[in-house]
Amino acid sequence: MPKSPAKKVPTVTYGNGTPDDPWVLKTPSLSSEYQAWRDESATPPALMVQVGTTKLSYQLRGIDDLVAMLEKAGDWVPLGNADEGKPTPDGSVEAWARSPKNPVKGYYGLRKGYRGRFANYVTPVLEHLGLVELEHGPKNNRVRSAP
Repeated sequence: MPKSPAKKVPTVTYGNGTPDDPWVLKTPSLSSEYQAWRDESATPPALMVQVGTTKLSYQLRGIDDLVAMLEKAGDWVPLGNADEGKPTPDGSVEAWARSPKNPVKGYYGLRKGYRGRFANYVTPVLEHLGLVELEHGPKNNRVRSAP
């Protein structure tokens, strides 16, 4: 049975996405809070994520590339959250974000050992920017391009 459409849930409490004023976001399940910001001075430009004391980074172009993938998919896509090195469900955002067939031909994550969880941390940024609809259940969430 298909899930009902995502309802708008506030996943950002404040911030403008800069290093000095990061977004404060929640993961799709709304179970964890984290900070994210753009670092366009990084090589390559990066979306920085801080979860507690752990810093992760993803290629900033992943925002536009994921939106393009979701538009092409035309429907809900499962997130498939997984750490680097763990299996990902076929057809999921997480599988795409590390596939040799994506636009960067591999991981969008930049820090070896911490390149997974793209779906968990990047999709709330896209939701905040108004680019996607994101489900917020306890698990098995999906995302689609905003109408």
